[in-house]
Amino acid sequence: MSIHDEMSRRTAIGAGLSALPAAGAWKSGNTKPLMGAGEHTYEVHHDWGRLPDRIRWGNCHGVVEDSRGRIYVFHTVHRTSISTDAMVVFDETGKFVTSWGSEFAGGAHGLHIEKEGSEEFFYLCDINRRIVVKTTLDGKEVMRLGYPKESPSYPLDAEGKPAAKYVPTNLAVASNGDIYVADGYGSSFVNQYDRNGRLIRTFGGGGTKAPGSLNAPHGIFIDRRSGVEEVVVADRSNNRLQYFTLDGKHSRFVTEGIQLPCHFHFRGGLMLIPDLAARVVLLDRGNKPVAVLGDDSASDYRKTRTQPRESFKPGKFVCPHGACFDHSGNIFVAEWVEAGRLTKLRKV
Repeated sequence: MSIHDEMSRRTAIGAGLSALPAAGAWKSGNTKPLMGAGEHTYEVHHDWGRLPDRIRWGNCHGVVEDSRGRIYVFHTVHRTSISTDAMVVFDETGKFVTSWGSEFAGGAHGLHIEKEGSEEFFYLCDINRRIVVKTTLDGKEVMRLGYPKESPSYPLDAEGKPAAKYVPTNLAVASNGDIYVADGYGSSFVNQYDRNGRLIRTFGGGGTKAPGSLNAPHGIFIDRRSGVEEVVVADRSNNRLQYFTLDGKHSRFVTEGIQLPCHFHFRGGLMLIPDLAARVVLLDRGNKPVAVLGDDSASDYRKTRTQPRESFKPGKFVCPHGACFDHSGNIFVAEWVEAGRLTKLRKV
């Protein structure tokens, strides 16, 4: 039995139902496939959002919702696109609103939204320019973080140039304003800054499976579900999640149901994980899997991601890279595929 079938069985039992649609099942009279089961059942809307002709998706890396219900997608921009804007904005119906951010074309990666007082800000990771940028919702830059030369883990060479590999992939912001930047494609450290961008500490690194060591910490978030803030890291090349205290001390691992975790989002007691291995995972408050959505991990998904979208299977994921809940509990999934894809999972 696959982990999806087992999760569906548990959900059905918990809901007191004798039969529920499996992932990818078709509802009678409906043209959209379904994913999941029980309280975690979703209607699948692939290729959600109506792009103008001047924009063509590149790899879709991040997706978030703002307090107005607008959906923002951070993508690398396709080589044939007329516009080079890396940030695309839709209203909640999927109607295109605006786009901006041509300076991020090719490097658009981590996308985080944070409310600070009465205003919302983006924190963006650019893997080409190897920087983190804080902006307003319309793209005005207010802060930039570059190579963390203040850290002993990131020395400079004799010419004053970076001597360690540094490629920030995602970040998290604690309630006190501290910023945690994951060097997921570089040296596998997490760099912690205060709200003004002053380095506090560096932790992780190592590239091993030892507690406290990280190997490709691709995603990072602040988990508040227990009432205490903890840093949770998508320790992707180690095929696990790893928890740390806010001062960078190892706490514990989570491995059940985890393959290639990319990032996180939270709603209530649920943790949402886009998993690069052709699946999206939901964990409960105790970090136990309750649903595995669109699982096609047995396929050659790394080959499929380079193919035209016509080769993608309805009701299946290819390479989920970013995901978020919206205000109604629906899920948006951005995928690392050359043709670009944004999927909305409408909660049913």
